[in-house]
Amino acid sequence: MQFNRKRKSKLVFTGFTLVELLIVMAILAVLASIGIVSFRSSQVRGRDAQRKSDLKQIASSLELFYSDYSKYPDAAGGKIQACPYNSITKSGADCLWGSGEFWDGQTLYFKVLPKDPSVSGDYFYRTLDSGQKFQLFATLENTQDKECLDGDCANSPVSYSCGTGMVCNFAVTSPNTSATE
Repeated sequence: MQFNRKRKSKLVFTGFTLVELLIVMAILAVLASIGIVSFRSSQVRGRDAQRKSDLKQIASSLELFYSDYSKYPDAAGGKIQACPYNSITKSGADCLWGSGEFWDGQTLYFKVLPKDPSVSGDYFYRTLDSGQKFQLFATLENTQDKECLDGDCANSPVSYSCGTGMVCNFAVTSPNTSATE
């Protein structure tokens, strides 16, 4: 007599243990946080690059104005007073950052003066020596930026306000002055 043996096949499930799942989730969390930090730092550097570019463009338009009038436009409260500029009275209205049209009725020096890319930030403009020198200021967010005043973004040598609770730490000036004069 022969016995007919049937083999029973077992289903084998391969899966992850709780410890393995926790390790994978921890690795994913670390990678995500690194990605978010990198993204935020690139946003900060991008806004700072925009600020530097804005100030250089404004400085160029101020130099054009100077070549026409042998002086830079007046300043009041950190704003350029030339939106528009009246060449007869030698005065102008405050230019609003982000909407002011810097012109004298004949020459358009800047269509729309740029605004600081952050919500609470602002640019600051001032003149010295009866309009023979100018200083333009902004606040850079990247505390490691080498172009901050005196190379120290946290401890600015000037006390001008570039927005709500923000001290200016970057400047573009006329060729005949410095940021700390």
